[in-house]
Amino acid sequence: MKTFTALLCALLLAGSTFADPYVIAKQQAKNAVATEERNQQAIDSSGASTPAPPPPNNSSPPPPSPALQATLQNIASLRADFENLVSGPTNATNAANAQPLINDLTAAAQSKKPSPDAVSRLAKDLMTMLAGNDKLRAQPQKLAQWVHAVFNSSHLSAAQQQMIHDGVQKIFADTGVPMDEAANVISDLNTIATATQ
Repeated sequence: MKTFTALLCALLLAGSTFADPYVIAKQQAKNAVATEERNQQAIDSSGASTPAPPPPNNSSPPPPSPALQATLQNIASLRADFENLVSGPTNATNAANAQPLINDLTAAAQSKKPSPDAVSRLAKDLMTMLAGNDKLRAQPQKLAQWVHAVFNSSHLSAAQQQMIHDGVQKIFADTGVPMDEAANVISDLNTIATATQ
């Protein structure tokens, strides 16, 4: 029996030795097929469609709105007008010097427009007040912002309108604007605020 068991073990061992190359060859064939399929898929996908371009870089801010650009431009123009009047001679209140200011004041209203007479009256009173007044030299930016806001009163609450009114009066008081000149400009601004609501 020992001989039979030994022979059986030898046959099993010999059979497994002969089976190994077959199993190995079979596995290699499977690997080759899988590799060929991956290569074919890569060829098909590159030929069928081009890869999508990368998404655009969205790190840049969106362009500002045209209304915002118009507002900023108008405030800058008003500020320049006011600076020119403050630094100019005290007799610079003639009609030729008034036209650029009138144009910029008229352009300030983005929706409802005040009457041309109200705009001309404000321009004349601003020119009288600003011409040659060195104390107002530091205030043109704030004054330009507030004047622009008054021309767009429909967008302001009552509290905002009061804040602008108080701010303009404070500028005039702090810079020593004569009371009658300040009163004229404040009256003109109130007329425009009412007209543009």
